[in-house]
Amino acid sequence: MKTKQQINRAKLLRKNSTDAERLLWGKLRNNQLGVKFRRQEPIGKYIVDFVCFEKKIIIEVDGGQHNENVRDKNRDDWLYKNGFRILRFWNSDVLKDTEGVLAQILKEIKG
Repeated sequence: MKTKQQINRAKLLRKNSTDAERLLWGKLRNNQLGVKFRRQEPIGKYIVDFVCFEKKIIIEVDGGQHNENVRDKNRDDWLYKNGFRILRFWNSDVLKDTEGVLAQILKEIKG
């Protein structure tokens, strides 16, 4: 169940997306890869950058603050236990190799 606090936080995150998140969202939205993605979506007690519920794929776009972050590991463990596959990309990879990132996402979608 999504809480009002989560919904408000997700709205704020959508409004303040990073350049990499905006770029990737432009490629994911409107079923451009053949499946529907949502952005800044609450799942359990977490908010994920992008999720495709149909394929149970989560995409996270990370900056340096996520390097070996214990909170991210705990979060990923919980999401995996709940049936999600998680793809993590660095901001710089999304910005510099968008096509390579999209190829990896498509590979996971076709799984």
